[in-house]
Amino acid sequence: MRINKYIASCGVASRRKAEELILNKKVKVNGRLIEELSFQVDEYKDTVEVDGVKISLNEETVYILLNKPEGYITTVKDQFDRPSVIDLLSDVKERVFPVGRLDYETSGLLLLTNDGDLTYKLTHPKHEIDKTYIAMVKGELTEEEIKNFKSGLEIEDYITAPAKLRVLYYDKVKNISKLEIKIHEGKNRQVRKMCKAINHPVLRLKRVAMGKITLNECKIGEYRYLTKEEVNYLKNI
Repeated sequence: MRINKYIASCGVASRRKAEELILNKKVKVNGRLIEELSFQVDEYKDTVEVDGVKISLNEETVYILLNKPEGYITTVKDQFDRPSVIDLLSDVKERVFPVGRLDYETSGLLLLTNDGDLTYKLTHPKHEIDKTYIAMVKGELTEEEIKNFKSGLEIEDYITAPAKLRVLYYDKVKNISKLEIKIHEGKNRQVRKMCKAINHPVLRLKRVAMGKITLNECKIGEYRYLTKEEVNYLKNI
């Protein structure tokens, strides 16, 4: 963010007045005197002082649940210029970031917030929160495959933690199974890799819950703000 815009966003002065403060050598970033009007501030890392007083953005903490469509990335930027989930939140004035990731082809529940402490908590391995997925996979699962899936699978350089799997139905005509899968780990493309490891590759995948937080009536591509009860639940996991 340009330095004058940052100062204005903090409520200190207008952008024009902020430029005057800079030219009058009243502004420091990380202890360095700033004289360039084009200086860029990292609002999440840099320490900004005006006339010796630290300033910061008075941004409201928000907690958002998005029903992510397929074909969207969960990073803010992408080298291939693919659409980001942030594009679906154009009317949210706060700058929010995804809590963890859903891969490009996966849809469903994604949390976004500007609460860094909660993001750290929900993505740290020691805080085990169940993530529930509905998966459409090829073929019919055997009892042995289900047992192996639940007990842990060797994938690349690690063995997955015990997981839950329930077969919702099997379509003999299409040779497709619908599964409910619960894991508490969050490794890259883990559900897809686990299904592939038991020879039932994923055709469609959707996350429908994180712990007790569910999509409810939130439609694909839409979002809602978490309730106070939901926020308190996540903070106290």
